[in-house]
Amino acid sequence: MTEAPAPGNDAHSPDPQLPPSPAPLSGSGPDSAPGPSAGPAPATGEAVAPDTAAVAGWRGWGAVGAVALGIFCLITSELLPVGLLTPVGADLGVSDGTAGLMVTVPGLVAGFCAPLVTVGAGRLDRRWVLVVLIALMAVANLVAAVAQGFGVLLAARVLVGVSVGGFWAIAGGLAVRLVPAHHVGRATALVFGGVPTASVLGVPAGTLLGELGGWRFAFAAVGGLGVLTLAALLLLLPPLPPTRTITFAQLPALLRRNRAVRAGVAVTFLVVTGQFAAYTFVRPILQDVSGVNAAYVSTLLLGYGVAGVAGNFLAGARDPYRTLFTVGAALTVILASIALVPGAVAGTVLLLAWGLVYGGVSVSLQSWMIKAAPDDAEAASSLMVAMFNLAIAAGALSGGLAVDGISVPAAPLAGAALMALAAVTVRVTSTSRTATRAVTGAGAVTGAGAPAAVSTRDASPADQR
Repeated sequence: MTEAPAPGNDAHSPDPQLPPSPAPLSGSGPDSAPGPSAGPAPATGEAVAPDTAAVAGWRGWGAVGAVALGIFCLITSELLPVGLLTPVGADLGVSDGTAGLMVTVPGLVAGFCAPLVTVGAGRLDRRWVLVVLIALMAVANLVAAVAQGFGVLLAARVLVGVSVGGFWAIAGGLAVRLVPAHHVGRATALVFGGVPTASVLGVPAGTLLGELGGWRFAFAAVGGLGVLTLAALLLLLPPLPPTRTITFAQLPALLRRNRAVRAGVAVTFLVVTGQFAAYTFVRPILQDVSGVNAAYVSTLLLGYGVAGVAGNFLAGARDPYRTLFTVGAALTVILASIALVPGAVAGTVLLLAWGLVYGGVSVSLQSWMIKAAPDDAEAASSLMVAMFNLAIAAGALSGGLAVDGISVPAAPLAGAALMALAAVTVRVTSTSRTATRAVTGAGAVTGAGAPAAVSTRDASPADQR
């Protein structure tokens, strides 16, 4: 069966009955983002302020680096408890399943705050919004480091969720305002590179710090990193007044009319929920199922991280449909195997394969959403960020219920089932899109007998039903 092209990846000619299509994506490949051209007016028809000119030279790239560091710091903070569940639970007197709420709660809060902050901060300078959110994250981690009860620690994790959801949703569209148009694709890739890098390196590094100095030291270290990121944002980010507003009505409207966006949101939920149903409890899985000595867990997680970074680069320039189908199918096998196959050697090999495969998820999901809705990239990204974080919460919660109610191997088995559903969803979406395009191509024939080119807006109804 022929693979379907990536969403929104077709070349189209203008339709004389429709307004001109928006400017093409700057750069090339799936990491490209809309360039700083005069895009269409927002649904409200209200332009708040003229766009900020790209910052020249090293200051622009310094600002991009500061935003990427912020993303890395926030996602590391959100996922930090993954490697610290056992020591935190033992110190504060809660089970591993209950300790998993440290991942569930911020993920749930971030999922709701991504659209809330995006809409609510519409008239505020983006620079100060990001600064406040990073400061909130730093304070939350420092409070967690000195918490004497699990309730206080969980309250601090709520603040982390607010910071993660708001910062990630806003930061995704800033590259076009910080660098010249021909560098936008590269800058956007760097900003979003903070997500997989934190997922695959931040957690192992935090686990290692926890083993060296205790779990409180790990939280304090992330809080200190937040303070440094705050300083970088203040020094390097230029003023970023809002260019347009987004309303709450735009978000459900985009889901209703764009089938590719709906499918992308569904795949995000299945893949990320499956991942965190298992990954939240990777430490007890390695120790109880694979029989890995506790002293080697942090080292293995660092190996997982290196493999994940490699997977991110391997997936970066590939078709998101094909990549995410491969991810779902491969992780179905890997997660089922790590739950059922004992032995430290088998556990190590499967963990490294797990990291390599999952490393390509974030960039592929972002590519899917931008290509599915090039005219509504910020709104589509907001939906993806919201679902991504809600799925982290759902995964950690379902994994915790499986661990406490059944056994540790039940968590990766639940993850494997969700990955299988994700692979099926991608395949159905791909097949449906192929059939739709075949019908469209057969029906749009010019007098010369060649298929007529269809504009972006004219082609989209097939994906908007």
